[in-house]
Amino acid sequence: MGRRWITGMAVCATLAWAVPDARAAGPETPVDLELALGVDISRSIDPDEAQLQRNGYVAAFRHPKVHAAIRAGMMGRIAVAYYEWSGYEQRIVANWTVIGDMASANGFADALAANQPEIGSRTGLSAAIDFGANLFDRNGVEGLRRVIDLSGDGPNNWGDLVSVARDRAVARRITINGLPIVNDRPSFSGRPPMPDLDLYYRDCVIGGPRAFLIVASSFEDFSRAVLRKLILEIAGLHPVRDSGHALLRGLAPQPPRAARWAGSRLAAGPGTAEPRTAPPCDAGERQSRRWWGDRDDYNGR
Repeated sequence: MGRRWITGMAVCATLAWAVPDARAAGPETPVDLELALGVDISRSIDPDEAQLQRNGYVAAFRHPKVHAAIRAGMMGRIAVAYYEWSGYEQRIVANWTVIGDMASANGFADALAANQPEIGSRTGLSAAIDFGANLFDRNGVEGLRRVIDLSGDGPNNWGDLVSVARDRAVARRITINGLPIVNDRPSFSGRPPMPDLDLYYRDCVIGGPRAFLIVASSFEDFSRAVLRKLILEIAGLHPVRDSGHALLRGLAPQPPRAARWAGSRLAAGPGTAEPRTAPPCDAGERQSRRWWGDRDDYNGR
């Protein structure tokens, strides 16, 4: 039984209970944005770090600047769903919710705060993209834009190649934005993190009309990055290219694979930059084979 088949079955099985049938009935509510938030809870993330991510979103949806960005839209409301993912596991934490005022935004934040994250295994970015893309089907709303936003601290190592899943979603007119968490902390197995994760996200994960990513320089920096990212997504705006821990895709020609980025923690020092080479889109699969061989039973990154 192939790994891809298992991933697909897991996605379908989870969706069977994740999206209520009631959403398919009745008129669709017009919104400015349909936003599916996918958050990494793979084994490389410990419970405290998973909670930092959840708390970052809770704080963001309670923030007045997010409320103002929502009200400023043409419709004055957005629809949001929040799910957590690892390898073949995806779990809805808060299903599609229309947010148009402070009360509904705070209610969504309360739903996120109602329970604690559960850590999974492996890092299935491709499955997370497929899962998020399927959430838009019969969700009871109709948005001017559809966006999947993925946060994570490592490359794909489970299921289809991440760029293949990205292209499937983009073909459905879905934009994928990213929030890579760049850190130097080894995984639970003592393995070092993949360098230049931001460039991997830029070249292999994000895609679609006006896609962009915001980089969190640590798990402690996640809350800042989430707030900025949400405001930009809701407003349909973009960060300044290569500035303030942000990278864009689609607004201008792709930067060369050996890129200079003075805003990164990985630069040579204050006010300086050094060439960096973007990892290939199968970097996580190569890493997995190098560390674990052909074993299918490990619970790694």
